[in-house]
Amino acid sequence: MKIATYNVNGVNGRLPVLLRWLAESAPDVVCLQELKAPEEKFPLQTINDAGYQAIWHGQKSWNGVAILSRIGEPAEVRRILPGDPEDSHSRYIEAIINKVVIGCLYLPNGNPAPGPKFDYKLKWFQRLTAHAQELLAHDVPVILAGDFNVMPTDMDVYKPERWVDDALFRPEVREAFKNLTAQGWTDAIRTLYPDEKIYTFWDYFRNAYGRDAGLRIDHFLLSKQLKKRLKAAGVDRHVRGWEKTSDHAPVWIELSDK
Repeated sequence: MKIATYNVNGVNGRLPVLLRWLAESAPDVVCLQELKAPEEKFPLQTINDAGYQAIWHGQKSWNGVAILSRIGEPAEVRRILPGDPEDSHSRYIEAIINKVVIGCLYLPNGNPAPGPKFDYKLKWFQRLTAHAQELLAHDVPVILAGDFNVMPTDMDVYKPERWVDDALFRPEVREAFKNLTAQGWTDAIRTLYPDEKIYTFWDYFRNAYGRDAGLRIDHFLLSKQLKKRLKAAGVDRHVRGWEKTSDHAPVWIELSDK
């Protein structure tokens, strides 16, 4: 089973890029973030025509997450992260596909930090950590995938000294990610590539992609049941070089059937 995560940065505006990548890469399951489209504007028919069924949680102009599948309809479990019933941001959706629980998430950016947006990010991280612990307690295969908006280590960011005050790299955020993975989650990319420079995001400004001035902020966390099933992982970084593309590249993993 090949599973991908992709911050598409506007599902309708980047639809040609998304369809081109789906045809080229042929993932079985895709977690999308930053749809930037309300519920009724999600391009379901086009996605269906590409061979995928979908569930989504949209929001006008901002946020938005979706799970696509070509190996059976995603059985939706929830479309909001527990812990704050008044949270109106569309940042989490969860489904069961092929007996695997998949949580697709778009963690808040948090800038400027310090400030209310950073506080919201840390509180959202706390909610995610609590829910992740509950998922592990059910003793079922689980994947948490998406744009976490955190570079866990210096290896995950171009020139880390320039990012020390950024909400994606502040000590509180890296500690939150560390606490989350300490529950027993496997960082799929780092497990297979422990010492390699790997980025998943390049800003549109200052020729960041051309200079390879990137960040690794899109992650796959696997529960213990899936660690031994992890066979391959990678970043389709060439997609970042396409015309009218997202500032993120698709990230993917491959799991064996058993």
